[in-house]
Amino acid sequence: MADTAVPVGNRVWRGKALDSIRDVPEETPVALVYDGTSEAVMMATPDDLEDFVTGFALTEGIVASAADIRRIEIVPQLNGIEARAWLTPGLGLERSTRRRTRTGPTGCGLCGVESLDDAVRVVPRMNSNLLLTPADIMMAINQLETAQPLSVRTRAVHAAGFWTPDHGLVAAREDVGRHNALDKLAGALARQDVEGASGAVVLTSRVSVEMVEKAAMLGASVLIAISAPTALALRTAEAA
Repeated sequence: MADTAVPVGNRVWRGKALDSIRDVPEETPVALVYDGTSEAVMMATPDDLEDFVTGFALTEGIVASAADIRRIEIVPQLNGIEARAWLTPGLGLERSTRRRTRTGPTGCGLCGVESLDDAVRVVPRMNSNLLLTPADIMMAINQLETAQPLSVRTRAVHAAGFWTPDHGLVAAREDVGRHNALDKLAGALARQDVEGASGAVVLTSRVSVEMVEKAAMLGASVLIAISAPTALALRTAEAA
């Protein structure tokens, strides 16, 4: 697997040239392939790709659970990486209604969706009684801050974490793309049999509508972020 960061030199900081070395995050085309069909190509950090191909399938409705995925294979190519997943026989891709038709840039959550009808989904209704205090929320944010090794190296990636009142931060994933980080988190939780309703998703990024949709598909009724939501994201969250 490729390194997730590379060193660069000869920087300019506040108008001054610096003869020093710093790390920048790697960014790689990752094809998400299910039963031989490429569902999307995303620009992503080349790490935790088993979680990525699982989480994308879950948050996009390709599969209902991690148990629907029989096998995963990560295959480096000359110009990127293929993350291949084989689904339960007979499942196919009929669940997926938003197949991506082109590459998704790093900051793009809906790139490649073919119609306006597919751009905003009706999210599942949440069935959770989880209530968090302000102290819980601050604890979740603080614990996520300490679980970002790639951010410490580069200061240039997003993170998504999952926090529960009983166990604190149980998982965290990083990526150059905020949507990718959340998909990786969703996959990690599913592969560990962690129920989304048991805790809160914590983000280092702003909250756009597709982030709300993905959190809802995960089953999380609480979404915490250090940045502002969009108006559509708020309306979508309130309807869930």
